[in-house]
Amino acid sequence: MALFVGGTEKSFGKVLQVQSMTTSGSNTSVTSDSFAATEVTDQITPSASSSKILVICNLSCSQYENSGTHNKFKAGIYRSINGASYARVYAGQANSYGGMGGFGSGTEISSSWPVTLTFTDSPNTTNAVDYKVYLALNVASAGGDNVTTGASDMERGVTLIELGA
Repeated sequence: MALFVGGTEKSFGKVLQVQSMTTSGSNTSVTSDSFAATEVTDQITPSASSSKILVICNLSCSQYENSGTHNKFKAGIYRSINGASYARVYAGQANSYGGMGGFGSGTEISSSWPVTLTFTDSPNTTNAVDYKVYLALNVASAGGDNVTTGASDMERGVTLIELGA
């Protein structure tokens, strides 16, 4: 099987398993430029340590700015293996994933941005692997008042696909 990942063709064997989740309702609001965990998460237990995991996360981030000049956020995927601490494994656009800037000072603005984070991971384990979306404002000041994982009635989801050699 061949997939295009990050604009590059990658060849893999067969699909060994697929895990997916969707959620709506409670969402996460982040008001800092430090990455914070969200409710957008799923877990897979690879059947072989040589397996690759194709991670696909979909959400629609909403932002609010009361009176500043920018409304930008950053998003990343963090991973935990066998209950250990989460560490960032994919940063999307590390410094600014979405949003807009340069509007007039004192402007109140709300915006919403569809976000899809996709990457292929090599966790090298047969233990449970958790993947979770983390969000942050792009900068502490002039980055917006908050960014959320979307309106409470919008679906957010994660699909994890184990690919064998």
